[in-house]
This record gives sequence, C-alpha cells and structure tokens, in this order.
Amino acid sequence: MTRSPVPARRRLTWRQRLGQDKVLVLLALPGIVSLILFHYLPLLGNVIAFKDYQPYVGILASPWVGLTNFAVIVNGDPQFVNALTNTVIITLLQVLVVFPAPIALALLLHSLMSERIKRVVQSVLYLPHFLSWVIVVAIFQYMLGDAGLLNNVMRDVDIGTVSIIGNPDAFKALVTGQVLWKDAGWATILFLAALARIDGTLYEASAVDGAGRWRQLWHVTLPGLRSLIILLLILRLGDSLSVGFEQILLQQQAVGADASEVLDTYVYNNGILAGEWGPSAAVGMVKGLVGLLLVLGANRLAHRFGERGVYQS
Repeated sequence: MTRSPVPARRRLTWRQRLGQDKVLVLLALPGIVSLILFHYLPLLGNVIAFKDYQPYVGILASPWVGLTNFAVIVNGDPQFVNALTNTVIITLLQVLVVFPAPIALALLLHSLMSERIKRVVQSVLYLPHFLSWVIVVAIFQYMLGDAGLLNNVMRDVDIGTVSIIGNPDAFKALVTGQVLWKDAGWATILFLAALARIDGTLYEASAVDGAGRWRQLWHVTLPGLRSLIILLLILRLGDSLSVGFEQILLQQQAVGADASEVLDTYVYNNGILAGEWGPSAAVGMVKGLVGLLLVLGANRLAHRFGERGVYQS
C-alpha cells in the first residue's frame, strides 16, 4: 500500500505572520518606539562631525567643513591619544578580569548542593547591580579612601596606609575592581541558565568513564557554555570602547585627566564643556564605527569556528 505524500507546508506571508504574532508585536512596540526615538534618530546628528557646528546657528545652517574635524584623529592630537590609550588599557583589563568572573561565579554557585544557600548567595551577589554609580563610588571612597575604613584599621595596628582613591597609578585597577564588584554577580544569571540546560546524563557518563571534576568541567561544562561565551564576547567587543562614562567622570577630578580620560569623557569635556562640537562628534562617530567593525569581524570569525555568533550571515 503506497503512502500518500505529505502536503508541503504553505509559507505564510509577512502579514499573516504579523497577524499570528500580533500580541507579541504589541508587547514589543513600546521598546521598538523607544529604540527608534532614542537610539536610531539621534544617529542623524552625526552630521555635525562634518560641519563647523554652532548651537545658536543650528545644524542645517552650520557651514560644511568635510573631513576637517577628523584631524584630531588623523594627526594624533595628544589629548585624543591619551584618551584612546586609557580606553584600550581599561578595556583589556575588563575583558581579562571582569568578563571571566561571572563564569567562575556561576560554576561555583552551580556546584553548591543547598538551594537555600545558593539563593542567599545569589541575592547578595545581585544586589550591587541595582546601586547607582554615585553610591558605588561613595562606598569605595568610604572603604578605600585616605580616611576610609581600610586605612583607619591599618593606622590602628601601626602598619601604615595605602593610597588607592585619588592615586593615578591605581586608577585603572580601581575602576576595574568597581565594575567587577558591581556587575559580576548579575552577569551570572545567563551562565546559570546555560548550566541548567546541560544534560545531566553527560556528567554521569563521564563519571563512569573515570573523569574527575576537572575533566568534567573541561569536556562537559565549558563546551556547554561555549556558544554563550562567544556570543557575549562578541557583544562585549562591540561596546569595548565604552568603559563607563558616569563611573569615570565621577572620579576624574581626583586623579586628573592624564590617568582617567577615556573616549567618552573626551567627547563630553571637549564637546559639551569646551564647545568643540565637530571634533568631538567625529571622535564619537569613529568610536561607534570601530565597535561595529569589531562585532562584524568577531561574528564572521565565530562562523568560521562553527558557532552561530550574534546573527547568521
């Protein structure tokens, strides 16, 4: 008896798919509108990078100067070079220290047997994420400042004091530590979810084959997290030249611009405060283009290694 062929599934038009998912579309609509109004429409303002922009004249009436404003980048303006150098150093520190920290924390939390202890530890780790940078900087000032808790304890035991807050040499390590304390716990959520999806029979089979905890970590756990790690690393590269505008601006006066000026504060100090709108817009525009190129390049590299990346080309 011959089996009748299964009819091909009719492809829906985009209007039919929109009708099926209209509830989800309506739920996403406020976010889409917000994204367009506050992220995409402001991109049109990048035109001032090619103009001698004067606020009292307006964008349209400001004279066109072409690529003149990009001279600060091409000619290596000392302030720009200093900001770029500090940005790259802080970015490398955060990628090497801050990025792996949530993975390690997630692995530690996942290994806890008691769910009650796990929930308590998670709550403690998540809390700093909800504090503003003003509060975080104040806490570190209270703990590590010259008159802070650490130095007061060291004075009481006659050890001497350490200069951390306000020390230009320690500033990059300080901001990296602040980001680590504030956001590492919150970032474990994604990794804990990925760990929960790993098939438990893989651990049982590896244990039968004689694999210890370290071999299970290397051959089962990390491969299960690989796709997520690559995805988050690609997204981090796209935002690599943004290293915490508010955090650094709050502490810049204490250490000086030489140690703390980054690209975001350079755009603010030279554009908003000093009135150099065109060159500052040019720096901001190039920073965004570099981030885009890093995402595209990293995503293509991920495809070469068989990973999905951020999107499928």
